[in-house]
Amino acid sequence: MYQWFFMAFIALTGTTLAGSVKIIKQGEEALVETLGRYDGKKLEPGLNFVIPFLDQIACQETIREQVLEIPPQNCITRDNVSISVDAVVYWRVINLEKSYYKVQDLQAAMVNLVLTQIRSEMGKLELNQTFTARTEVNEMLLRELDIATAPWGVKVTRVELRDIVPSKTVQGAMELQMSAERKKQAAILTSEGEREAVVNSARGEAEAQIIEAEARQRAAILEAEAQQKQQVLKAQGTAAAMDILGKKLNAAPSSAQALQFLLAQNYLDMGIKIGSSNSSKIMFMDPRTIPATLDGIGSIITEESNGELSKLA
Repeated sequence: MYQWFFMAFIALTGTTLAGSVKIIKQGEEALVETLGRYDGKKLEPGLNFVIPFLDQIACQETIREQVLEIPPQNCITRDNVSISVDAVVYWRVINLEKSYYKVQDLQAAMVNLVLTQIRSEMGKLELNQTFTARTEVNEMLLRELDIATAPWGVKVTRVELRDIVPSKTVQGAMELQMSAERKKQAAILTSEGEREAVVNSARGEAEAQIIEAEARQRAAILEAEAQQKQQVLKAQGTAAAMDILGKKLNAAPSSAQALQFLLAQNYLDMGIKIGSSNSSKIMFMDPRTIPATLDGIGSIITEESNGELSKLA
């Protein structure tokens, strides 16, 4: 109804339209009050018309996502350590009417609300947890702030803690603690390395001894097998020689004299071996067998000589 009245007034009076045209940029909205009262009229991006002297732009704000920087704030952790914490909050207006009429200074209210929530969350954690549980703290702050700012027509999309800085005294104590931890780790690693070296050395020596023992065992087995074969061959040779000697002795004209000759030959061989050694030369012989042995040797030699002579004759 006002617009028709305004158009008629313009047609009759020729008043310019410059004051009735409002251009709203993309990503922004504006609230219009008529005679100081908001009746739900909102200007969208583009060309809009308002009634001069009756309509007035009460608020024009962006509805894009914004960044709210939270200044450093002193907090006390659960283990009574003083730290300084700052943060950044990403938010946007989803209901311009609520953000303008429900709270007087939206950004100041959000800053105080974020600081209060940060103090509350830091007070639940110990100092070491504040560095390791940053993701959990961010998620907790996001949930709490989103619920708290919903009546203001604001949507909090992200909260990030940027810096958590302990006091200088605490930093010095932390540096000493870290230095002690590094020294401890270095000592542990050194001892573990030395232990592994000793274990490896002992294991190597044990394996070497096992290999050496196995080699000695194999060598002893091979030597025993060689001696066994040698004894077998020697026994076979002795048996063959005894067989041959038995046959010869049975065929000889005088077996007793031939046997005495063999015994004398063994005595002579034994004497030669004893004489060639570097030790003392002592040879024991039975005096009772010496004459018979010598007689047998002489008779055999005589018979052999007579035989050779008879063959020559």
